[in-house]
Amino acid sequence: MQKFTLLLLVLSCFAFDLNAQTQFKVVTVVESIVPAGLGRSRIIESQEDVSVDNVTTTRTDGRSSDMNDVKRKDLKIDNFDESKLLNFYSLGGINFQNIASNDALISDKLTKMAEDGWQLMFVTSGVESNAGSQDGEGIFITRFIFKK
Repeated sequence: MQKFTLLLLVLSCFAFDLNAQTQFKVVTVVESIVPAGLGRSRIIESQEDVSVDNVTTTRTDGRSSDMNDVKRKDLKIDNFDESKLLNFYSLGGINFQNIASNDALISDKLTKMAEDGWQLMFVTSGVESNAGSQDGEGIFITRFIFKK
């Protein structure tokens, strides 16, 4: 009887793992590189589930086989968290105190995600700027991709 009970316990553990679904979450950090603190820097996290199937069409021979008449407003979500950050630049130029403050806030966010069971899988980043001779604007984006 004890062996049977142990066998049922072991099998129920495997059954639980088989039914578990993998989830992914993206947290985006946008840090402004606009002088004098005129830009906006934020941590953005969606709080709404959406389906890419609702906005996807299949193209064959250069034509879409299913035109859902999807408009830009249909792509936008209303529920997301927006945490304020400081800009990279102040009136005096690059502001290292702002960078250190942002690092502390981003670290706290990553710690809270880990505490909630999310595992950091990938980090990707990039800079958008026109890079011309009078370039004084742009953003630095970092995307943290989590798995649970």
